[in-house]
Order: sequence, then structure tokens, then C-alpha cells
Amino acid sequence: AGELLENILEEGTSCQDNESKPGFDAVRVIPLPRGRMLSFNETVVMGILNVTPDSFSDGGDLKGSADIAANQALEMVKDGADIIDIGGESTRPGANEVAIHEELQRTVPVIEKVRAHMSDIPISIDTRNAAVAKAAIEAGADIVNDVSGGTYDPDMLATVAKLRVPMVLMHMRGNPKTMQSMTKYEDVVSEVAATLLERSLDAERAGIPRCMQILDPGIGFAKDFDGNLQLLKHCGRLRQLVGDFPILLGPSRKGFLGKIIGEDVPSERDYGTAAACLAGLCGDENRHGCTILRVHNVRGIKQAARVMDAIQRQKQ
Repeated sequence: AGELLENILEEGTSCQDNESKPGFDAVRVIPLPRGRMLSFNETVVMGILNVTPDSFSDGGDLKGSADIAANQALEMVKDGADIIDIGGESTRPGANEVAIHEELQRTVPVIEKVRAHMSDIPISIDTRNAAVAKAAIEAGADIVNDVSGGTYDPDMLATVAKLRVPMVLMHMRGNPKTMQSMTKYEDVVSEVAATLLERSLDAERAGIPRCMQILDPGIGFAKDFDGNLQLLKHCGRLRQLVGDFPILLGPSRKGFLGKIIGEDVPSERDYGTAAACLAGLCGDENRHGCTILRVHNVRGIKQAARVMDAIQRQKQ
């Protein structure tokens, strides 16, 4: 993994170079720190670990105890999580910004605890702030997951480039306070794809290679009810428009699911979440696309994704 990362960063080598070789059944990989790899031989499940008092689904559940949060991460890994995503700032609609020192106090001790217990599990830091991203990677995280796509903090892209780690670039408009007033699109799929490609180009210019980038259409972020459903229904088209980037989907327990199933309690929306996740996989019949599902209920979604993967591997 270390040699592959050096080739990517110094020579522009693609993570998928072998896919063009006849007879080579390639598996997409992304290099991670400390000589490890994130492999896309199957749908990747990312478990959500919020250490915030105000997240829409589980706010406050893990606040104040790094040990409790680390134990929750261990449970998610047992349930099949391929990545643990740790966040210290709620970005639900209407959420207030969190001071950087507070975000650091919430996240860094948890990352250190999780890494101490599990040396191999990939950890992503869910943050918009470059200082938090840097401290998190130094504490043992592997991936930066930025809901602003690198636009909130002007130092973010350069920081991630220097850290030489993968980055998730998400689509959103405005900020958590304003985003739900910015949901009008002529064609939500093509407009989201175009913006994601712009963010990707900015990241590449800053020194983050394309094959170290993961794109996220931002389900629930500056999207209305129909916009969210359109993105899930036409995920295959989104993949065609953006190209060979891995796609991260995060519909877990979100409000549009509650409207469909008539459920006001976010933690009771896991069956609806499973349907949304599988819909996002249905447009990927050729299995060349790579998908990460960011979810709260790891065990249920992991089972559903494995069944879908098995179905889609069947030859015509």
C-alpha cells in the first residue's frame, strides 16, 4: 500500500490501472495510512459514530465519554462496519456551528481510543475544519469526510493534500442553517454531478489525486423530498455523469424517509433506510461502480448490501 500511494502521489498512477488489462478482474482499492487499503470488492458500510449533543438521530447518546464511544465503535465493527465515521459537529438542518476547540475535544480522544483497540479498522473524521482534520489524522484517522466538499474552510484541500489521505467530497449548498432554503434544481442529478466534478477538480488542483477522492451527492443536504428520491432513483445516471469515482450515500434515518413511512422517530427508520440504500445500488448492475453506505444500523444494512452484491454478481 505504501508503494502504491507513493506512485499515485508522485507519478499520477491510477488506483485502477489494471482494469484495462485483458483478463484482469480488478478490485478497486484506495491506499490508507500505515500501509493499509480500503478495498471495494463489495459494498462498503460506514458506521456513524456521532459524539455530539444535537445530531438529529443519536445526539447526546455518546457525549462525554470516549470509552463509551469506543465501545460503540467496537460493536459496529463486530456488526460488519468497514469504516467508522466519527463526527463532533452536527450538520442537521438548522444546526449551529461548533467551535474548533470543542470539536477537537469531542473527536480526538475517541479516535485515539478506537485506534488503540483496533489497529486496522479505517476511521474517517467527519469535519469541515482543516485543523480538526489534521489533528484527527495525527490521532489515527485515515480519511477526511467533509460535508462542504472543501468549500467551508479555505485551508481544507491543501491540508488534506499534505496529509496524503483520501477525502470524501460532498455536495451541498449554503450551510446547515440555510441549506433547506436552497433546494430548487432544474435537474438535480445533473446539477449535483456537475458541482461534484467542480469540487473534484479543485481538490485535484490542490494536490489530492482523483483516485484518492470519494464523491457524495449529499442526500438530505440542500435537497427537498423529491430531490432526495430523484438522486436515489437515478444513482446509476449520477455514476455515469461523474465517472469512476467511488460514491458515498448517506440516507440513513433522514427526514424524507420519515415522511414516506410515517415515522417521526429517526431511530425507527432503519427499514426505510435499507430500502433507500438498496435503491442506490440498483443503478450499478455492472458492478464497476464502488459504493460506500453511511448508516447508523450497521448490521442490518451490511446484510442487505451483501445480498444485493450477491444478486448483482450473477451473470446474465
